[in-house]
Amino acid sequence: MEKKRVIIKIGSSSLQIEGSGAMNYHKIEGLVRELCDLKNRGCDVCLVSSGAIAAGRNSIGMKHRPEKMSEKQALAAIGQAKLMMTYQRMFKEYDCVAAQVLMTKNTILDDVSRKNAQNTFEELFNMGVIPVVNVNDTISTYEIQFGDNDTLSAMVASLTGADLLILLSDIEGLYTDDPRQNPDARLVRTVLALDENLYMMAKESTGSDVGTGGMATKLQAAKIATLSGADMIIASGRDVGILHDIFEDRYEGTLFMAKKDEDFYIQDYLREMNT
Repeated sequence: MEKKRVIIKIGSSSLQIEGSGAMNYHKIEGLVRELCDLKNRGCDVCLVSSGAIAAGRNSIGMKHRPEKMSEKQALAAIGQAKLMMTYQRMFKEYDCVAAQVLMTKNTILDDVSRKNAQNTFEELFNMGVIPVVNVNDTISTYEIQFGDNDTLSAMVASLTGADLLILLSDIEGLYTDDPRQNPDARLVRTVLALDENLYMMAKESTGSDVGTGGMATKLQAAKIATLSGADMIIASGRDVGILHDIFEDRYEGTLFMAKKDEDFYIQDYLREMNT
């Protein structure tokens, strides 16, 4: 697979040690190594990383999942600093430079902010820097409630003109039914076009107490990405080495084929979602 600009999104549950909720440093290092390898191949690489709230929970020893919005925002402020410090240190080990970019949906909706974000991404790519993107949860509540960064990663793919978006998830791809409940569920390998039958397959459960994004948000991300001209892949984040397999065309997952629509404007689509 030959791609020039790649956005990789990893979910909260993929960054934590199951059971303890602590950050999985071994896995994060593996992810960073894969991203640096992609950059060394000549790709522009951007990481959209969840995990700030979960990292904040672990930092202060909170065992329960927070319910109050203000509590989640405070945990995000704690965890984002820890998360970025970890990424910076590990990228440095592989001679790569990372930059933090915090966004909200309003970054896209506001014309000036959207253009500023585009310019920033382009300069970072020109400098050979890997942007690490997360939601600015301390000032925005929309993204905490909806999507676990699935939509955000598609927004970044659209904004930057990426040709591939990879969602690393706690599930291998789009199934005909929830495989955790139905053993006869089959993996859908390729999606040429999104239709109502696919949306009927989507389930809102994630099977995790650290993430919030279900398959419905991933299909929403697929719509944004493919109409913007990017292929999108959903694959398991259990082994981050799958990124290498994806570029060798030997992976398990679901590929959504790009179907660029010149009349698609992401800011208009996001406004429609609010109505």
